Amino acid sequence: MDLAEAALGGALDAGARYADARVMVMATESMSAQNGEIESLRHGERAGIGVRALIGSSWGFASTAELSSREARRAGQHAAETARASARLAGAPLEMAPVPAVHDHWESACAEDPLSVPLSEKAGLLASVTSVARAAGAQIAQASYDIWDTTKWLATSEGSRISQHIRECGAAMSATAIGDGETQRRSYPGIRGQYGTRGWELVRQLDLPRHAGRVGEEAVALLSAPVCPDRRCDLVLGSEQMALQIHESVGHATELDRILGWEAAFAGTSWLELGQLGSLRFGSPLMNITADATLPGALGSFGYDDEGTPAHRVDIVREGIWVGALSGRDSAALAGLPAGGMVRADGHNRIPMVRMTNIGLLPGTSSLEAMIAETDDGVYMDTNRSWSIDDRRLNFQFGCEVGYELKGGRLGRMLRNPTYTGISPQFWGSLDRVGGEAEWQFWGTPNCGKGQPVQIGHTGHPSVPCRFRDVRVGVRG
Repeated sequence: MDLAEAALGGALDAGARYADARVMVMATESMSAQNGEIESLRHGERAGIGVRALIGSSWGFASTAELSSREARRAGQHAAETARASARLAGAPLEMAPVPAVHDHWESACAEDPLSVPLSEKAGLLASVTSVARAAGAQIAQASYDIWDTTKWLATSEGSRISQHIRECGAAMSATAIGDGETQRRSYPGIRGQYGTRGWELVRQLDLPRHAGRVGEEAVALLSAPVCPDRRCDLVLGSEQMALQIHESVGHATELDRILGWEAAFAGTSWLELGQLGSLRFGSPLMNITADATLPGALGSFGYDDEGTPAHRVDIVREGIWVGALSGRDSAALAGLPAGGMVRADGHNRIPMVRMTNIGLLPGTSSLEAMIAETDDGVYMDTNRSWSIDDRRLNFQFGCEVGYELKGGRLGRMLRNPTYTGISPQFWGSLDRVGGEAEWQFWGTPNCGKGQPVQIGHTGHPSVPCRFRDVRVGVRG
């Protein structure tokens, strides 16, 4: 915390009216295997200090990887100088939504430190499951894990002094079958795997060995499955595909910096307009979306964001009406909202920005079994394969790894290359069944890109299976 104090002092002495400083120490480990052989093992460590300074209408940011009081103070001064230079452009003074000053420490729950698990055990797991998947008929079988261990200290000019220790990990597995001019893939537990703010117990609970043979067999079966036909019908989506649907069409669309036009990199802007907040119908009355960084074990959970705002739940869509946004203290103040607690940076050398936390759909009263039984003519799809959405987060087309016909309330033939398309408010307006709490799963997305230079965010997406009426499926091109 002494280094954060030094950086903070440098910014304030140089004229900042508000400043915050973060010291971050990060350790990472990842391993991948293919066809029974370990292909890569990576270890990484980085540490440094990042400082923000606010003068007038503008932020300044500076960072250093040299952990000394002198360099920390110099980074603070540089941040203030940058803010002062930017503030020469006309603009109203930027305000900050209030948050209480606190002195606190928070750390994520971790039953088994993932970095302490022997490398030989981890390698044996990955090599074994890829061998089993390949023996089931797949030509390419891959598996991997990732671990992140982050400690950070935050000091703000308003008096907050916060330390956090966050451990995250997860794993992924896939099998690819190659046919005559065609490849098909099946993944477990999803296209990106599964990740959370937990210890190695998460990977053990995934039980990769139990699913290795199945993913290989299903990849092979998809090669000869009929193509999903192009038509309109009812669509049932599994919870993993729902996680991506939420991420792309709700999460990015409700980031307040995009709505205000402050940010457009990677995901574009948004079709939402601030004046519609509280009145716009986003979806059916069954649609209830929250941003909740307090969910135990979810990948977007923490104690405090990088502005010192405590983690809390924010309603984003309530009974189909757009009621909230993902915000930082500056954007929230401009919009007249409370501080959202959604500002994070992926390292000491990146300025904190609005990021998704755990953006999820609250469970309803149905179930996947009931949705299938109640669907006379439709398609069930799950596990994302591809995604495309316009730069306003409005028109989209998604592809899934696997689909199944739904006929007369029963699961029918497997379908390959299933796709569906829609326009966000119309699609969400067709939602008529939402899975129950027993099927509520916290999916983790460890690779959400945003900003220039790019930052990789870790986001969570609680979701359940859902049914949508009269959706176009099987679209090509």
